[in-house]
Amino acid sequence: MRPQVERLFRLRPKTAFEVRRTEAFREASSSAEYQPGSLDGTRPGIFYVPIPSVRDYNIVSDEDLFLHEAIPGHHYQISLQQENTKLPAFRRPLWYSAYGEGWALYCESLGKELGLYQDPYQYFGMLSAEMHRAIRLVVDVGLHQKGWTREQAIQFSLDHEAEPESSIVSEIERYMAWPGQALSYKIGQLKILELRKLAETRLGSRFEIKDFHDKILESGCLPLTILEKKIRTWIDGLNQ
Repeated sequence: MRPQVERLFRLRPKTAFEVRRTEAFREASSSAEYQPGSLDGTRPGIFYVPIPSVRDYNIVSDEDLFLHEAIPGHHYQISLQQENTKLPAFRRPLWYSAYGEGWALYCESLGKELGLYQDPYQYFGMLSAEMHRAIRLVVDVGLHQKGWTREQAIQFSLDHEAEPESSIVSEIERYMAWPGQALSYKIGQLKILELRKLAETRLGSRFEIKDFHDKILESGCLPLTILEKKIRTWIDGLNQ
């Protein structure tokens, strides 16, 4: 992946990065996650992977998960933001879920461009993750707008995705406690994909993927309306 990262990204963080197994005391109830490094760079960004049962661990989604949680997903975006001394202090740790999770989900779609998903099982893992994101758009709205019960949401997921019941239950309970969070991923990803398509169409041969990614990342987390205005202004400036 590294040579392809250099082809797609000009901005790359200085903060160190590690992959660690989730600690035993919390592993049984944890999902894979990224913990940002410290603002001063002395603590690395850490991608935690829970493996409660080594015998049963399934690697099918590992490439997809790495793109999302680590490089060029959360580790790149969050570290670049924290390292950006041009931002006001209050904005360096700021988080907007639609932008941050939207960026990470967009990065999953870069797998082919980054030389990954050559193994059909890993590509299947990415497709399974896409199905999971589609399902939770339904259950998030169902729970918080349509009056669904916990059991209805769990059953809908069981009927439509290849995940174990224990994983689905923990996911549904997360959505119950965090309205709209599941929606934010897909809304953000679709907006970034829309803006990339807009830039490719309007700039034609002048479109440079490194420039586009720079513009998305250089200002840190933004509300999507402001991000869109920024990208449209950039495109208009190049077309003058």
